[in-house]
Amino acid sequence: MPTARYDWTVDEALAVLETPFHDLLFAAQRAHRERGDAHEVEAAILLSIKTGGCPEDCAYCPQAARYSTGVDVQRLLDVDTIVAAARNARASGATRFCMGAAWRAPNDRQVEQVAEAVTVVGALGMETCVTLGMVTEAQAHRLAAAGLDYYNHNLDTSPEFYGEIITTRTYEDRLETLGHLRTASIKLCCGGIVGMGETRRDRAGLLVQLARLDPHPESVPINLLVQVPGTPLFGTDLLDGLELVRTIAAARLMMPASTLRLAAGRSQMTDELQALCLHAGASSLFLGDRLLTTPNPGDDHDRALIDRLDSRLAAPARAL
Repeated sequence: MPTARYDWTVDEALAVLETPFHDLLFAAQRAHRERGDAHEVEAAILLSIKTGGCPEDCAYCPQAARYSTGVDVQRLLDVDTIVAAARNARASGATRFCMGAAWRAPNDRQVEQVAEAVTVVGALGMETCVTLGMVTEAQAHRLAAAGLDYYNHNLDTSPEFYGEIITTRTYEDRLETLGHLRTASIKLCCGGIVGMGETRRDRAGLLVQLARLDPHPESVPINLLVQVPGTPLFGTDLLDGLELVRTIAAARLMMPASTLRLAAGRSQMTDELQALCLHAGASSLFLGDRLLTTPNPGDDHDRALIDRLDSRLAAPARAL
């Protein structure tokens, strides 16, 4: 396995991205096999536990209150509803259950409600992950005490391009939250979005920010922009699919031990493109027909694809 580094420069990352395509994929697949079983795919399911009404201005997000996207605002789901969804996720073969709430920063009462759900879902034998926005150090410790395994908090893009996408939260705010989570010994699910109009150098800059985190995020979701009518990024020029593959391959080489998740945007990818992404080093998918509020291929399609690739879903991380 390549030696983990935490001192990458943007120029170095750009050079990796610009490696001749077949050479890049060969190196990424070799690193992927050194990491573990290249035929095993981790499955997760993501549930929106509090939908819409977010005060942020993320230009990609249909849940921002300031955009007219047709998303209905829904209050935080009760614990019984969340646990019922987690049971269904486990029955579908998911080993990780992710809960997303459209908050800028939850208050302590809201964190307490989520912590209760985390404990009960964890008792089902599933890994737990939440994404709630910015949290304080005390809130991070409360979630850790509840048994939270992962916290998703993406950097989204490079520091240089970030201001074109979000103005209501700084890059430093995001890094501060990551620091709180590490202090509480919660594993990080931290990645970004491609296809937002950024340059290849911006994609290199995002990978550098992720690869400079010590340790590297345990899980790195790579999202392809889902263009939603009503959001500022609707109508953005589509990203070449092979650029997505390059990004995943570079991430595999720069963060050799991390689990790379092929996340949002799969509903607009061909099976062949998804297969290339898995070949390049991704080893995790979201099952189900929705990711928070945007479409996803669905369990039947994903299982058929996994079978066609002679792959298999990963076994649960812990027994019941």
